[in-house]
Amino acid sequence: MLMLRLQRIGKKKSPSYRLIVSEKTKDTQAGTLENLGVYNPTASPKIINLKKDRIEHWLSKGAQTSASVNNILVNVGIVTGEKRKSVFLSKKRQEKLGAKAAEKEATKKVKEVPTAPAAAPEQIEEKPIEEVKAPEPPGEEKKEETQEKVESKE
Repeated sequence: MLMLRLQRIGKKKSPSYRLIVSEKTKDTQAGTLENLGVYNPTASPKIINLKKDRIEHWLSKGAQTSASVNNILVNVGIVTGEKRKSVFLSKKRQEKLGAKAAEKEATKKVKEVPTAPAAAPEQIEEKPIEEVKAPEPPGEEKKEETQEKVESKE
């Protein structure tokens, strides 16, 4: 069975893709029947150069599209219909994401709990302020002691 798929090209961390026609069982790098265009999602704005007549030719021959290619063709307007889900999550991964979402909601609820209102001014007890004496420098204490000793000797 023939498939319209994306073949990754480009540098590391800067992907760009070719839209190719190849056998479904073959690797995308193994060999293609025809190159149908280029898709670069990292450019701003995204670059989509496709050969519309050749794509329609291969679709009329019975070639299928991958989910990602189908979504691109729907955006461009070559194919009519709904988009397909192109990212599949395992049940285990879905459970993990659900647990994380539940934790976030729980933390939001804790943060949203209103604090107790401030006490009214009548309810606040006034306490007298105690006077605090500053400690005397150590040299003055010695002077007083020496004066007392001198006086006691006389």
